[in-house]
Amino acid sequence: MLTLQLINNDPQQVIKRLAVKHFDAQEPIMRIVELDKQRRAAQKNRDDNAAQLNKMAAQIGALMKQGNRDEAEQVKAQVAQLKTTNKEIDDNLKAIENDITNILLSIPNVPYEGVPEGKTAEDNIVEKTGGEIPELPADALPHWDLAKKYNLIDFDLGVKITGAGFPVYIGKGAKLQRALVQFFLDEASKAGYTEIEPPLVVNEDSGLGTGQLPDKEGQMYHCQVDNFYLIPTAEVPVTNIYRDVIIPQEELPKKNCAFSACFRREAGSYGKDVRGLNRLHQFDKVEIVRIEKPENSYEALEEMKDHVQSLLEKLELPWHILRLCGGDMSFTSAITFDFEVWSAAQQRWLEVSSVSNFETYQANRLKCRYRGDDKKTHLCHTLNGSALALPRIVAALLENNQTPEGIRIPKALQPYTGFDIID
Repeated sequence: MLTLQLINNDPQQVIKRLAVKHFDAQEPIMRIVELDKQRRAAQKNRDDNAAQLNKMAAQIGALMKQGNRDEAEQVKAQVAQLKTTNKEIDDNLKAIENDITNILLSIPNVPYEGVPEGKTAEDNIVEKTGGEIPELPADALPHWDLAKKYNLIDFDLGVKITGAGFPVYIGKGAKLQRALVQFFLDEASKAGYTEIEPPLVVNEDSGLGTGQLPDKEGQMYHCQVDNFYLIPTAEVPVTNIYRDVIIPQEELPKKNCAFSACFRREAGSYGKDVRGLNRLHQFDKVEIVRIEKPENSYEALEEMKDHVQSLLEKLELPWHILRLCGGDMSFTSAITFDFEVWSAAQQRWLEVSSVSNFETYQANRLKCRYRGDDKKTHLCHTLNGSALALPRIVAALLENNQTPEGIRIPKALQPYTGFDIID
């Protein structure tokens, strides 16, 4: 969440920047400014009273030594009254702080200056393009038909076992999944990321820490009896490793990667965009997470983008990078770059990765800090990215590499699959 310092330094600038996300922040920001004034006034009264209580305690001791018991009792009565007043101030402070926190939780992150104006995905900016778009014959099959033809994925069986959006991978389809996961993890390890195997369910504090909660869109699966949540991405448990942690600055950056299943309700999704592997309720993904000093985070962001680009190049997939506009960004992100690959049979771009810098927004929720040269604690910057999400990668690999003989496997992946063609 936003810091009070950021808001108080220039509330109108915060309001102006949040308008890029098409969020009207005038009322909540000015309400926070007013509440914070009340908070500081109440805290000053509390501190003044505490100082007065210390003086009275010394005064009572001195009066008792002098034998002035009656006068000492009078001061004790004043102390009791002052303690009652302090209890009222404390209750008021707690109410004010709760109000501030609740409002802050409802305000998205301020977008970075480089985020373009725009309302929808059509307003995103293509920054970079690579790879060759394959030319397929007119009778080329989409991946859901290829999966059926070669017995790789059974979507109907997934519906029988669970429901739509929970496919069953079979034979070489399952091996392709496993190969991609290991390939992505090995590449992350080469890039200096330490692998984590996280839990697939998290508690409410973890969801709040990374900004998935409050879940305004109802996209998380909730285990109500235990108040646990199935993770939508490994970002949640991995970033929460650093919740309530003060990191020695010499240990920064923290670079972690994790493979996990991801669970998303995808409420409201419909139409051609959800067919086959295009949009699932359960899917596999390798995530990369970084904890950085603020002055290094944008250099780290470029390194993460380069890493994702290298994966797509090694998989021989045509790709482009989008700089997301304000209206298409997530609630928590300061800036996001999406990677999309070309689906030759569907004739459309498919998102396979988002790489984001959250600056201090998550760190403030998490209380993730480092101790600087000044011996004071400072908020870290958090970043994460998909490297990569499997479903649409698999879709593009199957579609783009189909030949009369079968589906060709990219050279970089063959040591992991153990085969060079699906036939």
